[in-house]
Amino acid sequence: MSQQPTPEMARNMANAIRMLAVDAVEKAKSGHPGAPMGMADMAEVLWNRHLKHNPANPHWMDRDRFVLSNGHGSMLLYALLHLTGYDLPLQELKNFRQLHSKTPGHPEVDVTPGVETTTGPLGQGLANAVGMALAEKLLAAEFNQGGHTVVDHHTYVFMGDGCLMEGISHEVCSLAGTLKLSKLIAFYDDNGISIDGHVEGWFTDNTPQRFAAYGWNVIPAVNGHSPADLDAAVRAAQAQAARPDGRPTLICCKTIIGMGSPNKAGTHDVHGAALGAAEVAATRLALDWPYAPFEIPEDIAQAWNAVARGQTAERAWRTRFEAYRSEFPARAAELERRMAGDLLPGLAEQLPELLGAIAARPDPVATRKASQNALDLLAPLLPEFFGGSADLTGSNLTNFKGCTKAGVDAQGHFQAGNHMSYGVREFGMAAMMNGMALHGGFIPFGGTFLTFSDYSRNAIRMAALMKRRVIHVFTHDSIGLGEDGPTHQSVEHIPSLRIIPGLDVWRPADALETAVAWACAVQRKDGPSALCLSRQNLPRVTTIDMQARIGQGGYVLSDMEGARAVILSTGSELELALQAQTTLAAEGIATRVVSMPCSNVFDRQSHAYQDQVLPLDLPGVAIEAAQPDFWRKYVGRSGVVVGMATFGESAPAKDLYKHFGITAERVVTAVHLLVNRAHSAASARTLAPSN
Repeated sequence: MSQQPTPEMARNMANAIRMLAVDAVEKAKSGHPGAPMGMADMAEVLWNRHLKHNPANPHWMDRDRFVLSNGHGSMLLYALLHLTGYDLPLQELKNFRQLHSKTPGHPEVDVTPGVETTTGPLGQGLANAVGMALAEKLLAAEFNQGGHTVVDHHTYVFMGDGCLMEGISHEVCSLAGTLKLSKLIAFYDDNGISIDGHVEGWFTDNTPQRFAAYGWNVIPAVNGHSPADLDAAVRAAQAQAARPDGRPTLICCKTIIGMGSPNKAGTHDVHGAALGAAEVAATRLALDWPYAPFEIPEDIAQAWNAVARGQTAERAWRTRFEAYRSEFPARAAELERRMAGDLLPGLAEQLPELLGAIAARPDPVATRKASQNALDLLAPLLPEFFGGSADLTGSNLTNFKGCTKAGVDAQGHFQAGNHMSYGVREFGMAAMMNGMALHGGFIPFGGTFLTFSDYSRNAIRMAALMKRRVIHVFTHDSIGLGEDGPTHQSVEHIPSLRIIPGLDVWRPADALETAVAWACAVQRKDGPSALCLSRQNLPRVTTIDMQARIGQGGYVLSDMEGARAVILSTGSELELALQAQTTLAAEGIATRVVSMPCSNVFDRQSHAYQDQVLPLDLPGVAIEAAQPDFWRKYVGRSGVVVGMATFGESAPAKDLYKHFGITAERVVTAVHLLVNRAHSAASARTLAPSN
């Protein structure tokens, strides 16, 4: 892809980025012009001379991936996409940060052609890039054959001081060095400025030494405004990537934020605000840019256009891929299937039998173990599965029969596999899984304790925002874990996760509900799922014929003729709801028990179905060992929620349930209250004088 412009043309090409960023931010009256202006030379060298991509086909599977981790500098990326020929017309740049434009304030995948991931929360783009690089390395090990290299691309990431201050950068960069992700090349935009000003008051890390300690190849002290120096650094990084023992590379680029602004360059004034009309005019003079806002001279536009080069590169790859297909037709078809995100043909038809086999086991089982049992049966049908855990595999049970370990061996050599120990890196794991899902070829899942979802919450949110198929396995889901105490007992986590738009939160009650949750999560292509699982054994409460109803998120588990109240529950408390139903029946009070393993899925059902399951004229009691407010949406102010609004305690699980009143007896009392209240209201209506 390399082409070498003259020094004058290279300067003009970089200035085109600068002025598009300046003009767009000025027109919007908001944004971050400083980063695009400072990184423009870095961008020219990478995108014009080295990046392998095809603007006419942003989804070409063997393209290089580019991630702008410091996503507030989004106009850098939008300028690059427009200039190189992606479907991003100039009018979209003029609509920067406006409603329904393709140029939102931070880059968003699936909104702007060519954007690989949604960035803005600092450090997460870098983590996504690590996940992408891992996906590339795993796919290359699995699919490339002697004489046929069909998976062979780099992952490039631009990042700033803020990304490196975020703790997630340590988590993922440490792991990237251990895994020897040599095709990961990061550009550190070292401009010494953040929103609060010069960073030496709060960021004095020796970044090159830090990354050298991680095991990275470090290229320090690169002049970020010297195309020659930048070009040499990229070539050195690519040479490192080609070595059998190669390491990821950090290119440390010393830059001036707002480069070209005569009065604001090098200050925080240019970081997060428009330059203002006077400074825009002064910048045009300083850069010798005599063109109107958003105007790009034809010679510069032609120099930037990468469509022809990109099409040539993709055609050459397709020729190689067809040769690969001729010799390895099954492998070629499998790679295409996985990169398209399609499941194996016939999987959906096989699921009922698999789920039935799982549900046929009568013994009580913890849903974390039921999850592993489901994985044992599902994994052979899902070669795209890539599992892992944040140092809790033996507790989360995310490993499965026949899984192979990914990572490095005792000699430090990378080993491909389909299950990885991420170490104690919950946030890093979640964001890397996002990167793997974005790259394609994998359905990633990873486990930790539910209470530690707090560490990874923003990455969970980003998966939902990006609508990516990522599966989170959260075990030890309530006070039921017992003696570990309130630090590990989830109380508020499930309700708070349920309100993340686009996240399906499953809390299954037994083996069948757990297996259905897995089946739904795997088949869902438009968003992430979270499985919240018990540590303690739970009895079987469902029957095989309930599979379809479970998949609707909420369903009638047990009904009695003439039911006078609904008891609504999830997970380990569903057993208590059934016990309460039995007690009430002996007293002559008929009830309906509804299981709600996934309220998010239930809320997507038709209103008719929802009213059928939860009739509006029946009072309701909800029971869950969690913060109670969430359940008001189903039982209303007049209903009763048996939950807990305090943190837990350290004690055996059975003692905790009794101590906090999460009991069948309390449900019975609540139903009595509702039934008596309804009876009193009916009596009052009967006795009221007619008009």
